[in-house]
Amino acid sequence: MILITGAAGNLGNAVIENLLKQISPQKIAGLYRDANKARAFTKEGINVRVGDYSDKSSIEKAMVNVDKLLLITSNDENALTGHKNVIDAAKAAGVKHIYYTGGALNKNVKQSKLGLLTDAYITTENYIIDSGLTYTIFQNGLYSEIIPFFIGYDAINTGINFPAGEGKATFAKRTEMAEAIARSILSEGHNNKIYLTTGLPTYSFADIAQMLSELSNKTVSYYSPGPKEFEAQLREYGVAEGDIWFSSLFAAIIKNNEYDITASDLEQLLGRKPTDLKTYLKETFIN
Repeated sequence: MILITGAAGNLGNAVIENLLKQISPQKIAGLYRDANKARAFTKEGINVRVGDYSDKSSIEKAMVNVDKLLLITSNDENALTGHKNVIDAAKAAGVKHIYYTGGALNKNVKQSKLGLLTDAYITTENYIIDSGLTYTIFQNGLYSEIIPFFIGYDAINTGINFPAGEGKATFAKRTEMAEAIARSILSEGHNNKIYLTTGLPTYSFADIAQMLSELSNKTVSYYSPGPKEFEAQLREYGVAEGDIWFSSLFAAIIKNNEYDITASDLEQLLGRKPTDLKTYLKETFIN
């Protein structure tokens, strides 16, 4: 049995969809915090497990008969505690292989802006490695799909207003990361490996503005405001505080070049070249 945590989320959902193309649904289980969100997949015949990273007993119940586990990272402030609960329960249940989605980070950055995400990424990776479980770690770059969240779907007309300075980042389609992860779970040769599931090359938001200008035959401006100015603008637009925190944090990380990664294993894992960023931008922003 393969258990996918975070099954209601975009990445977990996409991994399950890819697994369903290759194996019987009876061999797949999804972990959901809310059983109501599992309804679409119960029709497909996958096994539904209800649990929350913070509720250790629910996680222990979810591990019954699980051979392989995909732990999708949590980005909340108690991420490490939740991750430890899952890892400990997996070890106690005799799970044979744990797969983990963390973050692809530029190790040359001297002073990180990651903050709470340090536990969600780096500390969790180390905990898995030290656990004695057979592991595969996917260090994901930023999803291409996150760009509209940061700049809006009307950026061609409004311009880009995002406080990332000239920082560069790696972007790849979430659907292709999910496909690479599913392929790895179903194939051999990935024991105790760490993969960079990232796009190449890296781009700044000024580069993105330039690509959108070329694609639209319009001049798309890029302005990098100060963090306080940016947050005030978002509040004026009625953006939720959680989304403001998320956007500001990732802008700071990008500005600090922490996602400026110059290597990738995504093509190897996919067995083909991943979608380049300009193609994604054309698909998303050009009608």
